[in-house]
Amino acid sequence: MRTHTGNTSLIGLAIMLLTLGACGGSGEPTTADKYKVPSGGGMEPANSPSKAAMISEADITLGEVDKALVEKGKSTYDVKCQACHSIGENRVVGPGWKGMLTRRKPEWVMNMILNTEAMLSTDAEAQKQLEQCLVRMPNQNLSKDDARNVVEFMRTL
Repeated sequence: MRTHTGNTSLIGLAIMLLTLGACGGSGEPTTADKYKVPSGGGMEPANSPSKAAMISEADITLGEVDKALVEKGKSTYDVKCQACHSIGENRVVGPGWKGMLTRRKPEWVMNMILNTEAMLSTDAEAQKQLEQCLVRMPNQNLSKDDARNVVEFMRTL
């Protein structure tokens, strides 16, 4: 009886080498690539926003409440925000959202959502929030449109 163990082993080895070779060229950043050491020391995400990415008052136009955006914002809240924020005035981990837009401008809220680290390093009000809440707001990987939808939802609270 003749076996093909030698051929099977060579084929298996070839597949393994091809698979390993393909893994290195995926273009995906490694854990080490995701972080850089900033000049001020400490670790900061390599893709952290620059001042140029900050939302300004000119970036937001508030008119009549847009019900479609409200629904999208509520959906985002339900999935990404409700664990830390209430839609009332009470603080859970982060501040409650009711009346938020009477205390903060919409661009401030959007920057806290999209540019948390930049806000915490430059904005005195954001720094006060961190002192009160004791927990940094995590990056929820929301888009500018998602953040705008959240602001629209906040307008209805």
